Amino acid sequence: MEVHRNLGHGFLEIVYKDALEIEFKKKNILYEREKEYEVEYKGAILPHKFYADFIVFENVILEIKATKGIAEEHYVQVINYLAVSKCKIGLLVNFGEPSLYSKRIIL
Repeated sequence: MEVHRNLGHGFLEIVYKDALEIEFKKKNILYEREKEYEVEYKGAILPHKFYADFIVFENVILEIKATKGIAEEHYVQVINYLAVSKCKIGLLVNFGEPSLYSKRIIL
């Protein structure tokens, strides 16, 4: 909320990620940015990887968007990140609208 309150909507995703990182550091919130996950298929590791925007408190996927509305593929993306990471909770946050949108996704 703090980031949206200060920046509003209309910036690129990367701007919100940078601002969130400042807030996490300021508040001593444990996080990892652009966490890489491998995807296994029938015993083989695929060459392309997933990069979750943030992992917060070691077990919450935080996916950031800056779009007009949230599409079904955004939810599916978080669900896939949860499956690959073995995390149980995901948070999809969209800074692209006048009002901040967030959706908790639990596996």
